[in-house]
Amino acid sequence: MSEDNKIIDDRGLDILFRSARTYNGWRDKDVSDVLVQAVYDLMKWGPTSANCCPARFVFVKSAEAKEKLKPHMMDGNVEKTMAAPVTVIIANDLEFYERLPDLFPHNPGMKDFYVGKEKFTQEAAMRNGSLQGAYFMLAARALGLDCGPMSGFSKKGVKEAFFPEEHVEVNFLCNLGYGDPDSLYPRGPRLEFDDACKIL
Repeated sequence: MSEDNKIIDDRGLDILFRSARTYNGWRDKDVSDVLVQAVYDLMKWGPTSANCCPARFVFVKSAEAKEKLKPHMMDGNVEKTMAAPVTVIIANDLEFYERLPDLFPHNPGMKDFYVGKEKFTQEAAMRNGSLQGAYFMLAARALGLDCGPMSGFSKKGVKEAFFPEEHVEVNFLCNLGYGDPDSLYPRGPRLEFDDACKIL
């Protein structure tokens, strides 16, 4: 691609940002395992510091898995989560550095930069894992899916149910599927450039 041909068209910008919404209701339409994997295979190319890739994903699809998740949802999030074709648990592996010799091969010693530095490692995992969660939503939208990111759940309960490993920490959840437009709230305003930004 040439340097002067990197801007995507208005339709793409609408899909990713301007028309994208947080859905609370879902059409009865399956999301295939193939599509789920395609979303991951697209989002994985998003950058993280030292290519650390701390995000871990559990795709809750089956009725059994949904029932396992249900007790840990706040009341206002139960119905839409049970109705969503997929609920994605986005978590952070606090021992992500164990994979750095493979992920950052030109500097295998990068692992030692994190080992034994609990606070530093936790901050890096949260920062980069959250980035990967955002990349995931953009990839899902780019492949025709709608998203319903949310908090409103028992972090401890979800962790114990789906990530018994001590070194994995739950970040947020995201319902995934084909949204029902009737479930949308009126679009909220956003801050204008001058309210949120400075150019120095």
